[in-house]
Amino acid sequence: MNVQHINIKIYLDNPDTVNLADFGAVFNSWIQQQRLDELLIDVADYLHVHNGPGIMLIGHEADYSLDNRAGRLGLLYNRKAQLDGTTQEKLTQSVRATLIAAQILEKENGLKFKGSEVQVIINDRLLVPNTPEIPDSLEPELKSFFGRLYAEASYVLTHNADPRERFTVNVKTGSSIDVDTLLRNLSVEADHA
Repeated sequence: MNVQHINIKIYLDNPDTVNLADFGAVFNSWIQQQRLDELLIDVADYLHVHNGPGIMLIGHEADYSLDNRAGRLGLLYNRKAQLDGTTQEKLTQSVRATLIAAQILEKENGLKFKGSEVQVIINDRLLVPNTPEIPDSLEPELKSFFGRLYAEASYVLTHNADPRERFTVNVKTGSSIDVDTLLRNLSVEADHA
């Protein structure tokens, strides 16, 4: 299966302390400094949309946003450009990009993310429709990836089976894990690949 357009969302631990209006300037500075690996182009403000995309950092290959969809504030990475490689490599790229942005926001802007909960959305209904057989075909890949990401800590994968929604899996562990640890786990994974 050719999995493309992976979205990753990591949730904020302290959403009540965040003033999203402050992050337009933060994301504009990221464009000026080209802080991330992707080409960054513009910032869009959706603060007027209730439970919407919040503040978006628009890029050529991917978008980043402090997203409040479903009433849960977090950092959403939306990979737009296609990638070559295996599903594991594509998941690694998307999760690493998300965690690097989260790490910068934590160190420079006082945000705190919960590494214990991640949402994965495949933003391509043609390649990965949200049909009953898809979870079974992707589950081994997802379990292998998150087993390494969480360093074998126990976790639960929950699939949103609503066919009107994009293929979405929520991953949650009872362990307290921070962004730095998850990035280290990805580096260990890459060293052994």
